[in-house]
Amino acid sequence: MPYYIYLLECADGSLYTGFTTDVGRRLKTHNAGKGAKYTRSRLPVRLVYSEEYATEHEARSRECAVKKLTRAEKFALIGGRNSP
Repeated sequence: MPYYIYLLECADGSLYTGFTTDVGRRLKTHNAGKGAKYTRSRLPVRLVYSEEYATEHEARSRECAVKKLTRAEKFALIGGRNSP
């Protein structure tokens, strides 16, 4: 089973980083207001980036590392977009 880390851009322009086994399902959960407390008040959210890993440990380690990145570093990871 693959594991994923993902970045969401919230309606207010902020970024949220998470972990899941099904990115599509998790995105729907967030947008239904049943995801993380952080995203509930910042809807809608849109998927801007994801990475796939073979093991849960790899994915969770990467999630932790991405959460420590600065906003500018996260936007560089997304694809060179400048932050708003």
